[in-house]
Amino acid sequence: MKVGIDVLIDGNCKLLAGQRVGLLSHLAAVGRCGATSAQLLHRALGKNLVALFGPEHGFFGNFGAGERTVGRQHPDWGIPVYALYGDTRKPTPDMLSGIDTMVFDLQDLGVRCYTYLGTLQLLLEACAKNNIRVVVADRPIPLPDVVDGPMLDAPFASFVAPVAVPMVYGMTMGEVATWMVKHLGIDVSLHVVKMRGYRRPAPGFAESGFPDFIPPSPGIRSRETAMTYAATVFCEAIPEIDCGRNTALAFRIFGAPWIHAEEFCRKIADHPLRGVTFSPHRYTAMGGRHDGKELDGVRLTVTDARKFRPVQTSLAIIRALTDLYGSNPVWGSEGVRPEWFDKLYGTDTVRKQLENGTALSEIVAAWKRFPRVLFY
Repeated sequence: MKVGIDVLIDGNCKLLAGQRVGLLSHLAAVGRCGATSAQLLHRALGKNLVALFGPEHGFFGNFGAGERTVGRQHPDWGIPVYALYGDTRKPTPDMLSGIDTMVFDLQDLGVRCYTYLGTLQLLLEACAKNNIRVVVADRPIPLPDVVDGPMLDAPFASFVAPVAVPMVYGMTMGEVATWMVKHLGIDVSLHVVKMRGYRRPAPGFAESGFPDFIPPSPGIRSRETAMTYAATVFCEAIPEIDCGRNTALAFRIFGAPWIHAEEFCRKIADHPLRGVTFSPHRYTAMGGRHDGKELDGVRLTVTDARKFRPVQTSLAIIRALTDLYGSNPVWGSEGVRPEWFDKLYGTDTVRKQLENGTALSEIVAAWKRFPRVLFY
């Protein structure tokens, strides 16, 4: 399999001939040889690569979740590295001045609340306004065959819920860029460099023979975590429940002092979840409310990436916890942020249904079908 940047380079960058090129990317976007997209384009284009742009966490990946990023000059190439998670999240006309074509290559998760989706939308809009062509170098996502979760309700639109797609939307960046141009009416010249040798149904993210996995953000440390992120990201809104952030298993584990893992694993079996198993996993929290405490935690293992439904799994986890320990440790705990939960899920309906005891099957049945744009 060849990702988009490899296909672009193999074609001697003919698509970029004579163009002054900007690149929105990060160190997680690598080709088959292990070099980053930026390194590959710099070798191919030389001085015609005129600017770099970085999303949340920064072009070099050295900023934490939600941390304001700052621009700088590239230490080796002497070109600007603009920050799109600092003073602005949308490229400004000054940033785009002197650029003919913008190349976009980010390792995404295919999860609406992962901010690279919002970054893509803002880039397309800015380039449309400034008459700049956009080239998306496509690459895989963890769960390409999975669509799961509620659609965005318009009042809850935000940078973590930028467009009306399900929480897990099952489109690569090239596919979702095409969807945006079509459904959002963005008048931009878009070219997607498609992958070669990549077809649906796709193998699991860990078995697909992708290039080296470089964490696209500090919390996504492995291919396995990339698959389970949407199942445990709710912990960001419920700090009483730790999600293993800063550990090697961030977003693959969760725990709290009042959780009994063996008991939970028996209870979660009441819910017909496919493609995932739960195992007791005692660990020490690193950060957050329970920093330094040993927790009786639970670990998720994705056994079938095509059958796994991470958002449905998240609801089953919350329901099992409230059934076992009551709603107060979850929804009544100190520091709980219902408004952030609603932003993550793109609606307040899910939270209210969980609090009211609505059957999970009824919650899921109400989620609308979503027609994707698919290339593979």
